Amino acid sequence: MGFRFVSIKHAFGLAVGSETTLRGWVRSRRDSKGITFIELNDGSRFKSMQLVVDAGAVPDETLKQVTTGSSIAASGILVESPAKGQAVELKVAAIQIYGGADPATYPLQKKGHSLEFLREISHLRVRSNTFGAAFRVRNALTHAIHTFFQERDFIYVQTPIITTSDCEGAGQMFGVTTLNLQQPPRTPDGKVDWQQDFFGRPAYLTVSGQLEGEIFALAFSKVYTFGPTFRAENSNTPRHLAEFWMIEPEMAFYELADDMQLAEEFLKYTIRYVLDHCREDLEFFNQFIEKSVLATLEHVAESQFGHITYTDAIQELKKSGRSWEFPVEWGSDLQTEHERFLSEEVFKKPVIVTDYPKDIKAFYMRVNDDGKTVRAMDVLVPRVGEIIGGSQREERHDVLRQRLRDAGLDEKPYWWYLDLRRYGSVPHAGFGLGLERMMMYLTGLKNIRDVIPFPRTPGNADF
Repeated sequence: MGFRFVSIKHAFGLAVGSETTLRGWVRSRRDSKGITFIELNDGSRFKSMQLVVDAGAVPDETLKQVTTGSSIAASGILVESPAKGQAVELKVAAIQIYGGADPATYPLQKKGHSLEFLREISHLRVRSNTFGAAFRVRNALTHAIHTFFQERDFIYVQTPIITTSDCEGAGQMFGVTTLNLQQPPRTPDGKVDWQQDFFGRPAYLTVSGQLEGEIFALAFSKVYTFGPTFRAENSNTPRHLAEFWMIEPEMAFYELADDMQLAEEFLKYTIRYVLDHCREDLEFFNQFIEKSVLATLEHVAESQFGHITYTDAIQELKKSGRSWEFPVEWGSDLQTEHERFLSEEVFKKPVIVTDYPKDIKAFYMRVNDDGKTVRAMDVLVPRVGEIIGGSQREERHDVLRQRLRDAGLDEKPYWWYLDLRRYGSVPHAGFGLGLERMMMYLTGLKNIRDVIPFPRTPGNADF
């Protein structure tokens, strides 16, 4: 017989009567009156294909090995399915066993499992409905991000993972060293002698590719980075990871208003793409994880974003009469409870907050004429709060140098960053989006550990 290998996603589009072979992993098996029903999934789409094996069609010895978790190839003919929710099923003529799975020990039986338990078996959790859906969405989101920027003539630049400068000035960075930590070399005054290290000075895992992205923006006009970033924060919360992925566009000749417009277009585009390409997966999240996922995403994709200054936002929060967990005062940073209130109750849609106090923002943000605020912007969305943070960058050499000093940062590692302001400086701007934060928004999953394949958190670097 002329069986051909196709994905299960593809098989659902074939005509009744097509001869085909499907390969994948068994989700479940059920025996009923001389017929065996097998649910097979290969990860290509949310829906599994039902296989129907009549008594005698496959040797009993082979059929015994078809257990939940086993991997098989099943050949047969697609027939109309009487089962609800699927047009076709595979009437099986032959089965090949690739790898068995002991039903007594296989941890992913057809029953409900907590997300906490599934995190302990990250090597197998990707076979479950929840994580299959999550990582198909992640794949589509990644594709949409690249497509958005490539269609707008952005250059994709790979910025370094190992760096000697701290973009945020926060100091919470992972060190990178080849020194013997048990007996590090010492200078005469007893300090660690970094000159004997691999790079001849302290080096770290990057917290952002932004500063290097600015180098390229000041040559290519529009660029974006998309890569892993690292924060050594000892934060055991559902919103923090030590390793995560960031998208950071950087645009020469852009001011704050241009930055805001691009951020709005970017969010709408990527959300619409995932809505159009992952409907099955999002419907699952909407049904089982967060009932408002689809409605919220559709609303955001069609909304005109609101705009408010930080100063006016503080006034809105004060006049609300709410008792906030974190006090609201001019000069204090907005917390998630404040951000959600602004987007969910004041504007009832996404809102961009601008012009934050300079003392709570990074040194590279352009200082406004008032001397107190900077041209920063945060995009707040219902259900999550801040999802994008960005700013117009400080393009004036003398002002930037003073900002570095005010932040208590050593100017020496930033010599090249200051140089960019000496040779052909222009207004420029950019923003950052954490891929995992966006994934939480798209799926409704409440813990950031569930939207990245292998989470890195304090005390946890398994798999």
